[in-house]
Amino acid sequence: MAPRNYWKGYLKLSLVTCPVRMTPALSDQDKIRFHTLNARTGNRVVSRYVDAQTGKPVHEEDEARGWQRGEDDFIILEDDEIDAVALDSTRTIDIERFVERDTVDWIWFDRPHYLTPSDKVGEEAFVVIRDAMEATGTAGISRLVMYRRERAVLLEPRDKGIVLWTLRYGDEVRKAEGLFPPGDKSRGDAALSRMMLKLVDARTTKWDPSMVEDPVQDRLKDMIAARKRKRKPANTKPKAKGAGGGAGGNNVVSIMDALKKSLEKGGGKD
Repeated sequence: MAPRNYWKGYLKLSLVTCPVRMTPALSDQDKIRFHTLNARTGNRVVSRYVDAQTGKPVHEEDEARGWQRGEDDFIILEDDEIDAVALDSTRTIDIERFVERDTVDWIWFDRPHYLTPSDKVGEEAFVVIRDAMEATGTAGISRLVMYRRERAVLLEPRDKGIVLWTLRYGDEVRKAEGLFPPGDKSRGDAALSRMMLKLVDARTTKWDPSMVEDPVQDRLKDMIAARKRKRKPANTKPKAKGAGGGAGGNNVVSIMDALKKSLEKGGGKD
């Protein structure tokens, strides 16, 4: 079944505008989801807001959003006040500027979405914008209200469409200064490095999506299927492997010995 459109609106660059649709590039529909139940009755448990002081339920129309400035002291903002500082339009991706695609570090990228033209009339304008970014190695920067928040987004050409990434906010990204080893001290022994290169080369293969399959989800599905048939499933949990050579993996093994043994095993493939 084709994925349902998440968003429909317009892509705009100066005076060039075209209708587009956006679809999330990620999906968790096939993930096993659990409900919280009352173990005694088997009934579902529902959550609700209660007043922290009185313990009485709070009706939806009485809920408000507040910013804490002190202990038990909040500044309450009305919904229309919050809406007033948001973008005027939530249906137009207006490309404000372009940046060199390679200059945007991976850590800023959040969620990917597929952006495609929504009708034949606007397809030519869409293609012109996409091809211009591809030819110049650039990505477009814009802002858009998504997931109930105003977000910076990056648009990059991909195949015959455009991938729109939501970007993380500046206060969400932690700098790595001081976390990684300093320059010269991070260089390994030459002999060890050569052996490690051989090991990496022996384990190198072509990318395949099966490499990132979730075995836990498969085991959960088997467990649920077995429960439907009212029989106990077989224990499919893999046995833990020791990190070292001894029981429990606690033995200290030299890197050189470990590399030699790995290469003797044909690249150390498990």
